[in-house]
Amino acid sequence: MQETDKKKKVLVVGAGGFIGGFIAAESLRRGYDTWVAVRESTSRRYLTDGRLHFVVLDYDNAESMAATLRESMPEGERWDYIVYNLGATKCVNFADFNRINYLTLRNFVEALRLSGLLPAQRLLYMSSLSALGPGDERGYTPMDSGMIPQPNTRYGVSKIKAETFLETCADVPWTIFRPTGVYGPHEQDYLMMIKSIDSHFDFGVGYRKQMLTFIYVEDLVNAIFDAIVKPATLKHKYIISEDRAYTQSEFRKIVADELGTKWVIPVKLPLWTAYVASVVAEKIGALRAKPSTLNRDKFKIMKQRNWACDISDAVRDFGFSPQFPLRRGIQVTVDAYKESKRKAKKGGRS
Repeated sequence: MQETDKKKKVLVVGAGGFIGGFIAAESLRRGYDTWVAVRESTSRRYLTDGRLHFVVLDYDNAESMAATLRESMPEGERWDYIVYNLGATKCVNFADFNRINYLTLRNFVEALRLSGLLPAQRLLYMSSLSALGPGDERGYTPMDSGMIPQPNTRYGVSKIKAETFLETCADVPWTIFRPTGVYGPHEQDYLMMIKSIDSHFDFGVGYRKQMLTFIYVEDLVNAIFDAIVKPATLKHKYIISEDRAYTQSEFRKIVADELGTKWVIPVKLPLWTAYVASVVAEKIGALRAKPSTLNRDKFKIMKQRNWACDISDAVRDFGFSPQFPLRRGIQVTVDAYKESKRKAKKGGRS
């Protein structure tokens, strides 16, 4: 990296979670001066590097955000790149998807305008493959960036609303990522699947073939920083995935091999039982005022048979080349899981 590039400034919005921590770490590794935007209540367990600058924002108030953003930057300076990673993947109230994933982005862009701090070069928005909705469920044609979005979940609808809003902002130099399922150390949903296989059971939904795609978190964050510096990515949308799909049995075998599990019983649940379980889990979550991992939105995602992806435009425009095929990524993820088990066991003994 050239000396001038080391002085570039990056703001990571929604930095406190699993992906956000990796984004902040990669930004520092590449020599950028890095700010991380969090809520007052956000955990900072993955944001411990002393070089990070913290910005505590009230995402519901554009004027308050504008004032805080102005105070966070030296006079006359602005962030060169903003990575907007804030979002909710599960909510107690489905209306919160619209509030968090769409309205908060709108407030943030308005705050940038009020503060005069729109990025000099790029705002990368982290959307989701769910913004496209179901693809070809019969011929299993891979989804591509040119598909007409037809989201069938409230989560997906909120993401496509956010994307559409950015498209109306002539003054925002945006790029949109639509990653498939992101996994790696600290991620919780795939961890549940790993734990289940570790207990010798692998639960699936539906009897028709399902093609799954994955992206290891480090491949995703590398793609972010490769894309934001390329002029060709301006005002384009990209699907981010490993360049092949897997069956559930292939995923199960890879995880079992890395765990050293000799046998795993695959359990296929009919769709109707999964739907009933989703409704029940959602109601229990509402009573406890905690979002449930299993809910009606999640059921529609589990029901979808084809998650295969065409990433050729990302390869063309910014040289996207995932370095972690599923087996390598699962190896790292399972190693982290085993280490956490060892620590928990050691802690229990002490």
